Amino acid sequence: MAFPHLQQPSFLLASLKADSINKPFAQRCQDLVKVIEDFPAKELHAVFPWLVESIFGSLDGVLVGWNLRCLQGRVNPVEYSTAMEFLDPSGPMMKLVYKLQAEDYNFDFPVSCLPGPVKASIQENVLPDSPLYHNKVQFPPTGGLGLNLALNPFEYYMFYFALSLISQKPMPMSLHVRTSDCAYFTLVDRYLSWFLPTEGSVPPPLCSSPGGSSPSPAPRTPAMPFASYGLHTSLLKRHISHQTSVNADPASHEIWRSETLLQVFVEMWLHHYSLEMYQKMQSPHAKESFTPTEEHVLVVRLLLKHLHAFANSLKPDQTSPSAHSHATSPLEEFKRAAVPRFVQQKLYVFLQHCFGHWPLDATFRAVLEMWLSYLQPWRYAPEKQAQGSDPQPRCVSEKWAPFIQENLLMYTKLFVSFLNRALRTDLVSPKNALMVFRVAKVFAQPNLAEMIQKGEQLFLEPELIIPHRQHRLFTVTTSFLSPWPPVVTDASFKVKSHVYSLEGQDCKYTPMFGPEIRTLVLRLAQLITQAKQTAKSISDQYVESPSGRSFLSWLTFGLTDTNSCYPANDLDEIGQDSIRKTDEYLEKALEYLRQIFRLSEAQLAQLTLALGSARDENGKQQLPDCIVGEEGLILTPLGRYQIINGLRRFEIEYQGDLELQPIRSYEITSLVRALFRLSSAINRRFAGQMAALCSRNDFLGSFCRYHLTEPALSNRHLLSPVGRRQVTNPARGPRLSLRFLGSYRTLLLLLMAFFVASLFCIGPLPCSLLLVLGYVLYAVAMTLLTERGKLHQL
Repeated sequence: MAFPHLQQPSFLLASLKADSINKPFAQRCQDLVKVIEDFPAKELHAVFPWLVESIFGSLDGVLVGWNLRCLQGRVNPVEYSTAMEFLDPSGPMMKLVYKLQAEDYNFDFPVSCLPGPVKASIQENVLPDSPLYHNKVQFPPTGGLGLNLALNPFEYYMFYFALSLISQKPMPMSLHVRTSDCAYFTLVDRYLSWFLPTEGSVPPPLCSSPGGSSPSPAPRTPAMPFASYGLHTSLLKRHISHQTSVNADPASHEIWRSETLLQVFVEMWLHHYSLEMYQKMQSPHAKESFTPTEEHVLVVRLLLKHLHAFANSLKPDQTSPSAHSHATSPLEEFKRAAVPRFVQQKLYVFLQHCFGHWPLDATFRAVLEMWLSYLQPWRYAPEKQAQGSDPQPRCVSEKWAPFIQENLLMYTKLFVSFLNRALRTDLVSPKNALMVFRVAKVFAQPNLAEMIQKGEQLFLEPELIIPHRQHRLFTVTTSFLSPWPPVVTDASFKVKSHVYSLEGQDCKYTPMFGPEIRTLVLRLAQLITQAKQTAKSISDQYVESPSGRSFLSWLTFGLTDTNSCYPANDLDEIGQDSIRKTDEYLEKALEYLRQIFRLSEAQLAQLTLALGSARDENGKQQLPDCIVGEEGLILTPLGRYQIINGLRRFEIEYQGDLELQPIRSYEITSLVRALFRLSSAINRRFAGQMAALCSRNDFLGSFCRYHLTEPALSNRHLLSPVGRRQVTNPARGPRLSLRFLGSYRTLLLLLMAFFVASLFCIGPLPCSLLLVLGYVLYAVAMTLLTERGKLHQL
């Protein structure tokens, strides 16, 4: 693609827009590479916003752009490799960003597209806590619409890139895309590895000008001191009109792109629920309607895993507090501050929302693994043990005690939230059993529970009145490279600061190892034992009938035994192997819970004995767990769990007029209604004759009573959880019922009978006569048996 060098920017943009419609993807990217190399920044300035939107899609989700979230290498290898090469951190698109960055261009980004809390804060003329927005808010001109942020090219690019994850419409369920294989996920990983390196330093900006590389300009946003992030940042709020300029130290230029990238990712992906609202409501308010997707959570997990590796790449001599006072590079300072100052608070509120609002299904596994990844920074440390063949987990080193104490709520309060979820899920499901097993296994790592308990003891220590503590809490430095605040050696104060900053000064903390949570754990252990018994019962049913449903049961077209104890779940679809996995997961989870909370073998044995057999003396299912109230039995939480998961149930049967019971799934609706009208007309027309026949004391009377009356009507009982009492049904006279002819099974059996008869050269009429004769003989036999039974009862 050749363009005259003196083309106007508007014509260049128009040409690129036309090519985006008419040319194939690979050719368009080649043309863009040539344009970026050949044209100066002055002409590329007008192209940049359109190009970013055409790649990542519009902020309202209408335009999908290159659809990076669905682009996979194994499905579209040419387009995938072309897009990845173009958007690589060292690729042409980033060269364009740096080319425009060198000329100090800025671009307007609408405030209305920012996460809810940030947008609300700016619209209320309050400057957000994050320095990402400082000195960027642009008031609209007279008659203008909306507020904008003035972003430099790198910020503008990263804002669009991060927001494309959540602004685009969720992928349809019919499209099976593995998130880790898509181009967007791979790009996130590449950007994190490039701008947050675990080895070496951040590569310098690339420049596409023939004259060689030029130094990157200072970021227009000053690099804020890391000590000002984190605790009590709400105290730093200022009116939006008081934005001030601070001259950034030149040494901070080394990492300004790293700092910007991390802040953009955290703000766009995690800052959707305000800490203030959470502290007021103890859960994110319903008005904050943002709902993360499974794909969103998986990308956040990738971010957390890389941040742990990034923070753990500090050299051993730079991880100690004494190293703070020595001269270290800005990148090393940033590694120390990245997780606690940038991520912790917003991640905690984000996780609290997910734990409280995510559906009770298997997709919660993504949230669970994201949480567990954050809880285990030692998994991403350089000295991580080689797994090898040793199945025993390694003891968690004491060096991680400060991290655990400064993230105490991540371990304790979120564990309680998971307990409450687990108590409401079907643990017979292998996927749910696996989640309980995963959490129990992580918390059962040697020495972890002891360090969590030590952190709780530090928090619960009575606070001494030390005047300088309050001064230390709100110390804020004024320069990026200024010395860190005095090291707080009081571990108890650190834990208290962490808890109060997230939960508020008047929070009510429930210890994870206290009696209240121990009771919840015992309830979970009881439900695990019940689920194991249920899985065993289902397994026994498979053993008894390994071939599945018989041919005759297939003829019922999905008729199920209404007295069956177990509802359909994924065990029915997967089979015996899945039942074995469920039992294995639950068995190990129970053992891990015993280790974590030091439950004795006697306590677990007592739970098993308390459950006992789920059968009563008649072999029927026991009633759900209840307590006796003034108006009968009242379900306990355990009883509700038993009903929801099919562990126990009340025996319920239809007590009304059998002719008026609801039409079943195995019946033909129109035919049943037509037969009901026909039988009703016959009953009205011949009511007197049928009554006279049924009143006879001879065999004919018995034969008519067998067909024209409901034999069990006088013996039917109303079942109640409290007891049984006789039903006072109105007397019904003899009547004819033709409803059985509306059943699919009956009609299929008749068709099969006619088909078999035709094989023996028996016509429809003789076949019908044979069927009638056979039924008469059957009815005579049943009449005799019924009468004999009545004589025995007398």
